[in-house]
Amino acid sequence: MMTHLKGYFIFGFALLLLVGNLIMPAFGQGERKGDLVGHWTFEKGAELEDLTGHFSEIDLLGAEVKDGKLHIGSNKWAMTTGYKGPDIGPDKTLVTWLYLDDLNVTKGATLAVNKSSGDTFDAIVYAERQPKRWMAGSSFFMRTQDPLPGFEEKETGKLIQLAVSYEDAGGNAQIAIYRNGDRIGGYTMGPVVSWEEGDVEALFGPRALIGGTAYGWVVGRLEDARIYNAALSKTEINNLVENTLDIQARGKLATLWGRLKLSKQ
Repeated sequence: MMTHLKGYFIFGFALLLLVGNLIMPAFGQGERKGDLVGHWTFEKGAELEDLTGHFSEIDLLGAEVKDGKLHIGSNKWAMTTGYKGPDIGPDKTLVTWLYLDDLNVTKGATLAVNKSSGDTFDAIVYAERQPKRWMAGSSFFMRTQDPLPGFEEKETGKLIQLAVSYEDAGGNAQIAIYRNGDRIGGYTMGPVVSWEEGDVEALFGPRALIGGTAYGWVVGRLEDARIYNAALSKTEINNLVENTLDIQARGKLATLWGRLKLSKQ
């Protein structure tokens, strides 16, 4: 009897360690997991899947998924619709990790939230008003200023984390822009806006889709893209780690659970 109890204790303790190692990195980073309403890692087994389950599968419109990355380029983009979740905004944060492969394209976005019904978008935009610089793009520049000090990209092929947070400040958007965890700009400019279920598109490559026409391109490889329904702080953004909620981690959990179960017998 004692031998069996000891075996179950060891199994349970090992399982707790396993869950701590596999799950806590995904959910214990200071990020607001309850506010994550869109998440794409493009990993094997979930190449086109929103891991939160709110968006439909991604439509590849010239873009392709290879080696766990979404490859986007000139007239090669992707989008997803069918959103079934809480309203997005007015507080929100857009986050992407990507390898930028061409410095000279303009006016595209690594990630945009766009209304299907009209010209209303917010996006992480590259080189629309200033060459080789990022900004918080928006319809008619209603929530857009040139960030100070900003950041000019000079190299390709390196992994970059980008984030733009939006917080309702009395009807205007308080915006902060981050590159690799460093704040490169911030200002307050409105009005704030929300996106409702059934009227949301997530775009990868263009900054906007209006009347069936995509506007602007980014040439790069997206590693991870997220939409949070909250204004994340600098600390929370710095604590994020790409690909921590991917399908492979869940697969490892199932495999190692089986190994522990066998070792117990």
